Amino acid sequence: MLIKNGLVFREDFSLREGDVYTEFDRIIEPKQQLDVLDASGCIVAPGFIDIHIHGANRSDFCENSLEAHANIARYLASVGVTSYLGTTMAMKKPALLDMVRTAGKFMDHPTQDGAIMRGINLEGPFASLEKKGAMDPNNLIDPDYDFFVQLNDACDGRIRLNDVAPELPGALDLIARTSKICVVSLHHTAADYELAKKAFMLGASHVTHLYNAMSGFSHRAPGLIGAAADFARSVELISDGHHVHPAAVRIAFKIFGDDRVCLISDAMMACGMPDGDYELGGQKVKVTDGLATLASGTIAGSATPLTESFRRAVVKFGIPVESALRAATANPARVLSMQDEIGSIAVGKRADLTLFDAETLEVRHCVLGGKLLF
Repeated sequence: MLIKNGLVFREDFSLREGDVYTEFDRIIEPKQQLDVLDASGCIVAPGFIDIHIHGANRSDFCENSLEAHANIARYLASVGVTSYLGTTMAMKKPALLDMVRTAGKFMDHPTQDGAIMRGINLEGPFASLEKKGAMDPNNLIDPDYDFFVQLNDACDGRIRLNDVAPELPGALDLIARTSKICVVSLHHTAADYELAKKAFMLGASHVTHLYNAMSGFSHRAPGLIGAAADFARSVELISDGHHVHPAAVRIAFKIFGDDRVCLISDAMMACGMPDGDYELGGQKVKVTDGLATLASGTIAGSATPLTESFRRAVVKFGIPVESALRAATANPARVLSMQDEIGSIAVGKRADLTLFDAETLEVRHCVLGGKLLF
């Protein structure tokens, strides 16, 4: 396929007019093509990568079914997300084991018209009660390396992110040991600066949904946010307009730079659905005006897909489009250690592409593995 006349997001993170050539599922050198897509008026970006998503289109990762995974994957492709990490919630041990086992089966036999699940983000059960957020407190447990190994074995080694609250008993040992297996992220924690620094020194490198479910930043108590600014390789940021104030979104990009922010959706089953009653990890959630909350009022994930959060970051919050594109493509690809396969437009990489209207930033087309989905 020849995708011509587009404004292409280049490997140097600039936008320049040009063409993209694909053959089978790869980006190739220029070559005569029979199929042509005129991308005039469009930004041609790498396929978006959502490393933190719980569900969409009335399906939940925690449903533990191949049908739910296929439904989520198809929905994501329909909004321009081509790769993602299926993300857990805190559940009982047998349920978590079944969940990751089923996810592993789905990854072995993915749907051909949906986004690719690149692994699992283990958010929960190693979260702090004090900063539990929408986690069910009855399902939180202390860090347990043997259980982590059980979970990872059950999905054939596909846990890509292990989220841990560093103040929990055994957490620092778990961080040190599992950082040799996958990326370790600090999350749902009341950790202060010194404890967070220690966790980073032991191997943690990532922060789950910056600002949310952690102690705030102040000039005398910089907390996890301050430690992350000094030591983290990457941080997640939800820019749906509900989780984080627009000024805080801008501040995150200023502090962490274009190379360390990963935009995420943190979406749950209400994503792509109207306001109403839903669930997240077994807990009841109500969505009103696009805001998902538990009965207590606690925000419970997002109802906004990553591509829309990207649009809001640029159009509403003032983030430069190149910065936001990098945060939704190249940066998460690097977190997954998949930068040689996805996350940028280069010869030899997978032909996953998301095309946006250059003026409105609405999704116009999605190319998945070289196939034009819409």
